[in-house]
Amino acid sequence: MTDLSWLTRRPVAHRGLHDMNDKVWENTLRAFARAIDKNYTIECDVHLTLDNEVVVFHDNDLRRLAGEEGYVWQKTAAEMGALSIGTTRDHAPTLQETLDFVAGRVPLVVELKGIPGHDAGLVAKVGDLLKDYPGKVAIMSFDHWLIRNFSRHAPGIPGGLTAWGVANQEIEAHFSMLAHDIAFVSYAFDHLPNRFVGFVREKLAMPVITWTVRDEAAAGHSFAHADQITFEGFEPPETGMA
Repeated sequence: MTDLSWLTRRPVAHRGLHDMNDKVWENTLRAFARAIDKNYTIECDVHLTLDNEVVVFHDNDLRRLAGEEGYVWQKTAAEMGALSIGTTRDHAPTLQETLDFVAGRVPLVVELKGIPGHDAGLVAKVGDLLKDYPGKVAIMSFDHWLIRNFSRHAPGIPGGLTAWGVANQEIEAHFSMLAHDIAFVSYAFDHLPNRFVGFVREKLAMPVITWTVRDEAAAGHSFAHADQITFEGFEPPETGMA
């Protein structure tokens, strides 16, 4: 079994240690630098570009973060890099640029954003970029069709299910992902406890982190039912609040 103790050792900065997009915006190298300075694990989001590169960006469309119309999958990596993020001069880095910048100084959790019809090759490209990365790294996704390709196209890289929900249909869908060699779960903190998370922690000894925790009360609830938090909007102690 892969040793994932590093995943729960310290809090995970959601899209880096941004300041809620005031002066330091999410998923930028400045947000990642602040997380490194505080010794937090970094979570980032990635999409596939028009030219089959992997860029760090959360949304499918460009409006909220870059102030333009259009979608990430319509842009090349160079065109994405030329956009200004928010009110700053920061840009959307490629995943390779991010890996070179972080350089193993803190762990990295990469969330793959699937866009049906526009994400063919995303898992394989991420797997190729990460295969020789010297630092601690994991991948995860909400999108089951991507997770089904983790073990094939990103072998040896711990893969996780990002999830939410408490309805039976949602929970049963999460259980189906256990057939695809996931190594951890990232779950919405306000949907805890639930039988899926209880099962993977208690029966499978699988680590569970939560998202997105924005204050100490939410952190306390998270640590009652999971192993570590993904946070933004405040700065928890370096090892969490358990």
